Amino acid sequence: MVAFPNAKINIGLNITGKRQDGYHDLETVFYPVAVKDIVEIIVAHPSSPPIELTTSGNVIDSNSEDNLCIKAFHLIKKDFPDIPPLKMHLHKNIPMGAGLGGGSSDAAMVLMMMNKMFSLHIPDPQLLNYALVLGSDCPFFILNRPALAKGRGELLTPIAVDLSAYKIMIIHPGTHIKTASAFANLKDTFSERSVLENNITKEVGYWKGNIHNDFESSVFTTHPEINEIKEKLYRAGAVYCSMSGSGSSVFGLFKKEHTINIQIPSFWFCQTV
Repeated sequence: MVAFPNAKINIGLNITGKRQDGYHDLETVFYPVAVKDIVEIIVAHPSSPPIELTTSGNVIDSNSEDNLCIKAFHLIKKDFPDIPPLKMHLHKNIPMGAGLGGGSSDAAMVLMMMNKMFSLHIPDPQLLNYALVLGSDCPFFILNRPALAKGRGELLTPIAVDLSAYKIMIIHPGTHIKTASAFANLKDTFSERSVLENNITKEVGYWKGNIHNDFESSVFTTHPEINEIKEKLYRAGAVYCSMSGSGSSVFGLFKKEHTINIQIPSFWFCQTV
């Protein structure tokens, strides 16, 4: 079985408080975008190890047991021990450490593929529970439609945001920003709740200056090249730009008829969808 897990962007990301469990409460809008990895799963020989993972494309900087796809396999295997040995190949196209949710999307896809391959009949609520074990944004990829996210990112409400009239240009300069470090650098000042929820329903042209990513202030200070990408996108005619997640990708929304002219290094990731 072959599947194509997609990335997401964050439209706004507001930190609204700190929780007793050490996590932060946030509000953001997850929006799926057609930047995709490839996952293939086949049944292996009965004498093979329970799971073998091979990779291609972008180099993955963690050992296989730390890979979220492997962790997704073990979650299902624990509850369904009759699943035979599997071979899995992951082709990475979505940049890592980029705020695009690639690893979470891959893992969510593995959960859904195994459910389908072996007719496990796991209902969506249970798939969402498995996904949350893997990461706060992983449940979004089970639903994979625009959603307002609250809590740690796992409290999802479908929302009517449609960007089909726009081209989305995504640029990633290769800077890897770890989510934990991004949270650690946040100031203890929190955004007002529901501001994003109120603003997201307005015209996209209103978003500039009114929908913000709270991580930008700290990330732009330590990585000014990411701020420069945002400025380049606006100079190129974007209607709205933002860093996605905790960085370091930046996206710009352009009207479909607009011709984008932007100069960036050839080794940066850049894709328009």
